[in-house]
Amino acid sequence: MLSIILTWIGAILGIAVLLAMAFGAFVLDFDDTRGRRERDEQSQQPQRGCEQR
Repeated sequence: MLSIILTWIGAILGIAVLLAMAFGAFVLDFDDTRGRRERDEQSQQPQRGCEQR
């Protein structure tokens, strides 16, 4: 009986870890996409300074 309970607890904890990893990957991918978009916008703006003489 104890082994069945521990098996279910382990399975639930395993599912929780997998969901946390999937959510973390989604957040990191979203953050990377947002950062890439900001870098692209900055590179398209005209540069000010000594480069444009």
